[in-house]
Amino acid sequence: MSNTLLSVTIRLFNGSMQGDLMTYIVALTGGIGSGKSTVANAFANLGVSLVDADVIARQVVEPGTPALNEIKSRYGQNILLTDGCLNRSALREKIFNDPQEKNWLNALLHPLIQQETQRQLAMIEAPYALWVIPLLVENNLSNKANRVLVVDVAPEIQLKRTMARDGISRQQAEHILASQVSRQQRLASADDIIDNSGDPSTIPPLVASLHHRYLRLATVTQQDLHR
Repeated sequence: MSNTLLSVTIRLFNGSMQGDLMTYIVALTGGIGSGKSTVANAFANLGVSLVDADVIARQVVEPGTPALNEIKSRYGQNILLTDGCLNRSALREKIFNDPQEKNWLNALLHPLIQQETQRQLAMIEAPYALWVIPLLVENNLSNKANRVLVVDVAPEIQLKRTMARDGISRQQAEHILASQVSRQQRLASADDIIDNSGDPSTIPPLVASLHHRYLRLATVTQQDLHR
């Protein structure tokens, strides 16, 4: 996950996404190490269309994109890896504790992420789409979805998973966790909750049940719109 890039998607949508798009939107969110990808993949296995904020944040700075060229012009060749991709660690160092540089990056990436997110959502013709967005609550975007699904685990599990996955120290993991909203705040935004602290085999049946629920809700919403 690119925490650097996702952290700058604060003002992702200026208008009402629901007002402009007909597809029913389920926002999938959760803290770091909660297992959002596991849940998202379970939905994808059922044929659900996904729009992933993390993927989009990477797409807008791929080699050859205007955004990456702007970043290189500002910070120099060392901001790139040898293969021409963005050096995310170097970028994180540039904007860490530097509000001016972070604001510059915000201004560059916000419109691009917004445009690509809306483009992908507009292309979906399925009854509903799963919008995977880790910082949904932090960025006050819950009202841009019809329904919010939170993947929940205890903070200690988040720390252990993040340390194992990213190869970072406990202190670093705690720092990331502290930068996100509390577990209680995230759960307060939820319409639905998946407890992902147990055996991964329990996830597909839970997702299948939610999938049928969302199909029903999407159908009812569409019917209401056409009355």
